[in-house]
Amino acid sequence: MLITLSVTLFALLVALHFGTIAMTLWRYLVPPRRTPRGQPFLSLIRPVCGADPIERETLGSSFALDYPQYELIFCAPHESDPSVALIKELMAQHPARPARLLIGETALTGNPKLNNLFKGVEAARSPWLVMTDSNLLLPPSYLDDLLDCWTSGVGLVSGPPVGSRPESFWAAVEAAFLNTNQARWQLAVDSLGFGFAQGKTLFWRRDLLEQTGGLVALGRELAEDVASTKAVRAQGFRVRLPRKLFAQPLGKRERNPVWHRQLRWSRLRLEGFPIFFVLELFQGALPPLLLLSAFVSMGLAPLWTLPVLGGLWFGAEWLLARLAGWPSGPRDLAAMVVRDALFPVLWFSTWRSPTIHWRGHRVEAID
Repeated sequence: MLITLSVTLFALLVALHFGTIAMTLWRYLVPPRRTPRGQPFLSLIRPVCGADPIERETLGSSFALDYPQYELIFCAPHESDPSVALIKELMAQHPARPARLLIGETALTGNPKLNNLFKGVEAARSPWLVMTDSNLLLPPSYLDDLLDCWTSGVGLVSGPPVGSRPESFWAAVEAAFLNTNQARWQLAVDSLGFGFAQGKTLFWRRDLLEQTGGLVALGRELAEDVASTKAVRAQGFRVRLPRKLFAQPLGKRERNPVWHRQLRWSRLRLEGFPIFFVLELFQGALPPLLLLSAFVSMGLAPLWTLPVLGGLWFGAEWLLARLAGWPSGPRDLAAMVVRDALFPVLWFSTWRSPTIHWRGHRVEAID
């Protein structure tokens, strides 16, 4: 009985790995069917907090979208925020694009990002609200890509980032977490109709957001994306992801910040969706390789199957990254191996890490 269960688990893990890779590749390689639609006036709201060397490029991309009717609203918590001067400079460089910078914080939730966003949502002139993090690099088709997802039954369009331009090994490790792991899984489940929101992009229709209780309601969870997913599903709608995801340039990253970011996100998943988080213990190459090692020791499989499985496992991930246009050099392949070695350490560490910090803030849910 134990051997049968082990073989079944092994087959399931292998099938899920290669199946989700195939589903993600389909999204990137098969041209979508475009349906005619209008282009309503949109409000693009970008909260900022602190300075990031890449934000001149990422915030600047807000002004270069191939969309006829949209306004830009930047939200900063304080006049002294390092991003304020950059935003004013960008606005002066693009006087033809309607743009505003709003400063101040409304402390209605335990989530500092939502507190920063309140004023932008209230000031927005459109019933369509696109909330986009400051470190996301927007392609010219960004708003059109989001609108393409708004079909019958959809209550929110969202999407995780994919890491681009890693300039150090630990940045490559972070890209391995973001791309061929998190993005792959989220795109695959979205293809099955079970999309999850992620806070990099939240594209709401204002009336649906208000029906959920607005930003105050979203602040009752530790993460606004978890709260958004639950709120949309509670209303009988679903979350959709763009067919292809948007890039977050990573630059240079050090080991400790990368680890603490992954730990924070892991803790948020535990708090928001504990059943799914428990299953994360089985992600990565280590569980199937350990099972196969047991089969080899029992004489149920030849020794050569171990390197073959490892090569196919990471080779398929590398091929996905290559064909999707994600980082896919030798360093990135090594980063995938390191990431998988960290999975069990991250999983066990998450249970021992009750506190979540975001850009110097301790984040807690409030009622």
